[in-house]
Amino acid sequence: MPLLADDEPKAFSLLHARSTQPFLLTADHAGRLIPKSLGTLGLGPEDLTRHIAWDIGVAQVTKKLAAALRAPAILQAYSRLVIDCNRPPEVPSAFPAISEATKIPGNAGLDDAAKLARQNAIFDPYHEAITKALNRRAAQPPLYIAMHSFTPVYLGKQRPMHVAVLYHRSPRASKLLADLLRREPGLVVAENDPYQMSDESDYSVPVHAERRGLDYLEIEIRQDFIADAPGQKEWAARLARLLPEVQSQLAQSTSPA
Repeated sequence: MPLLADDEPKAFSLLHARSTQPFLLTADHAGRLIPKSLGTLGLGPEDLTRHIAWDIGVAQVTKKLAAALRAPAILQAYSRLVIDCNRPPEVPSAFPAISEATKIPGNAGLDDAAKLARQNAIFDPYHEAITKALNRRAAQPPLYIAMHSFTPVYLGKQRPMHVAVLYHRSPRASKLLADLLRREPGLVVAENDPYQMSDESDYSVPVHAERRGLDYLEIEIRQDFIADAPGQKEWAARLARLLPEVQSQLAQSTSPA
């Protein structure tokens, strides 16, 4: 039987699909839905609203940013606890048995068939949508923008940065954005902190951007800054102002002399 019933939301939402703006926004952890067939994965309602279940605030920031830029955006709808769409599906963290310090009973002892059902229903359709969006724009590749957020406290450790950019093989766009963010009053900006990108710990940027040779940004915003509507509006407006500048500088650097 399929993991998702006919009346359940599909794996992703696609906004501004016909846009020709030079950006593509993605949000791997935008939603916190759980398929009805999986119940609550053994968790209570409070755990399903915490950062372990999704990237708090990212869906709203991404939608507002996409509207401001008039850019396409693809937002994943289901909880990262069902399957983490920014992990290779063959690694254990794609189906976490423990997230931070919280056990996920519904992920204990998953067999290959159960993992494949989640991949087929959620992971594959989401990433196929990204692939199709990039294929449609192959003649004029966009700047790939992966939107994320991070908790201000993890395992009791405070995270002082307000925003971070992550990169792996191609830091060009991230360095440009980091410089622009540091000019913003009062912001603490980090690079590859609190996370570092790799082929083992990440999927979306290495597969969709780096393999295609695209410029990209992976943006991490601290969740207490975007947990409410005013913060979401502020960060969307800030990025809508800065991202065209990044794109302009990238274009200038690749233009013939």
